[in-house]
Amino acid sequence: MYVSEHVQRRDLNAAVQQGTGTTLWQWIRQLSAGRCFVSDGQNLVTEDVTVVEGDVATISCRVKNSDDSVIQLLNPNRQTIYFRDFRPLKDSRFQLVNFSNSELRVSLTNVSISDEGRYFCQLYTDPPQEIYTTITVLVPPRNLVIDIQKETAVEGEEIELNCTAMASRPATTIRWFKGNKELTGKSEVEQWSDMYTVTSQLLLKVGREDDGVPVICLVDHPAVKDLQTQRYLEVMYKPQVRVSQNYPLQGLTREGEPLELTCTAFGKPQPTDMRWLRVDDEMPQHVVVSGSNLLISNLNKTDNGTYRCEASNAVGKSHADYMLFVYDPPTTIPPPTTTTTTTTTIPTTITDTTATTEPAVHGFTQLPNSAEELDYGDLSDSRAGEEGAIRSVDHAVVGGVVAVVVFAMLCLLIILGRYFARHKGTYFTHEAKGADDAADADTAIINAEGGQNNSEEKKEYFI
Repeated sequence: MYVSEHVQRRDLNAAVQQGTGTTLWQWIRQLSAGRCFVSDGQNLVTEDVTVVEGDVATISCRVKNSDDSVIQLLNPNRQTIYFRDFRPLKDSRFQLVNFSNSELRVSLTNVSISDEGRYFCQLYTDPPQEIYTTITVLVPPRNLVIDIQKETAVEGEEIELNCTAMASRPATTIRWFKGNKELTGKSEVEQWSDMYTVTSQLLLKVGREDDGVPVICLVDHPAVKDLQTQRYLEVMYKPQVRVSQNYPLQGLTREGEPLELTCTAFGKPQPTDMRWLRVDDEMPQHVVVSGSNLLISNLNKTDNGTYRCEASNAVGKSHADYMLFVYDPPTTIPPPTTTTTTTTTIPTTITDTTATTEPAVHGFTQLPNSAEELDYGDLSDSRAGEEGAIRSVDHAVVGGVVAVVVFAMLCLLIILGRYFARHKGTYFTHEAKGADDAADADTAIINAEGGQNNSEEKKEYFI
């Protein structure tokens, strides 16, 4: 037969308050034996609980195929926490969440390390059934701190950083990051009672690119998510120097034109000492230096050389060089003028005809003095004028060649004409006087002036 719930609760309270010789455990067994029936299909179900320190743990004791048998929950010391919906243990942190014939669910608030252990679910059948659940308490690390060996480092130095995660359970895993890049450290674990303290050491060689970059210490622990701390690196480095050309913006540095240079330097600390000098030679007297600027108003070939800008700070000194080569100034060449002379010769008559071509249009074309002086900007600006000048030069050369050939032919014709004119007609010889009256040639020779003695002088030879 069944005992009413009111009688059970009244008798249980009386037994607890009066402290009778019969223990609570014996009383429960007696009470359960008087109202429970054996059922082969009954069993208990529960799950282990993992909770972060300070949170709420919920313990559930469930019965399958319930026959209204009594369910109770006991702590690791075998003290009854709940008997059905009654709480004999005077600990207000335990609260009834749900009670029915098939389930007893109890919550434990503000969990601490002392609450960790095995909790028992019992079902009063014949024989009684028992199953246990384990509560595991996680303790997140406290006081996550990064210690850095030197607050301010110099580029090239190796510095030491230490990250400490104190009083955690279980021991934490520490990871290092520099910006978005993960680094590898060396960890040591110390145990104090049930708590663990982990310290990780990181050795880092810093450069100027590390200045202002965060170094992050990140904790991997089941009790906490995204727990991290960081320190920003402060790195000092010597100046970084750069020389830029302000004028001319493009093109070559030509003789007679100005040149302006600017020196810029960046460092930590910011450079305070900056100066210009000429490498392997003295600075020309006409060079004007004003702070970070260098100005040469009128370039000449003596200015050729290497100009250096030096900057320094507390860490060191750096420099940047500018190599100056002064080119010749631009020159102008007038277009050539070609004159052609033509001579025509007729036998015994010479006629000279002279013709002069129209002169080319005068213009100024800027030509480079060497192959290095070619400036693409100048070429693009004067391309049309140069093409016209080249065409004029081509026509002038052709005309000159034709004129020379014609002139040579005319000279040859004149020479031939004069030669033929000289050897044309009757050939006269200078005979001795008196030859006209001689009867024959012998008499003419004898009667000639001078006689026989001059006969040798009157001989003539024909070729």
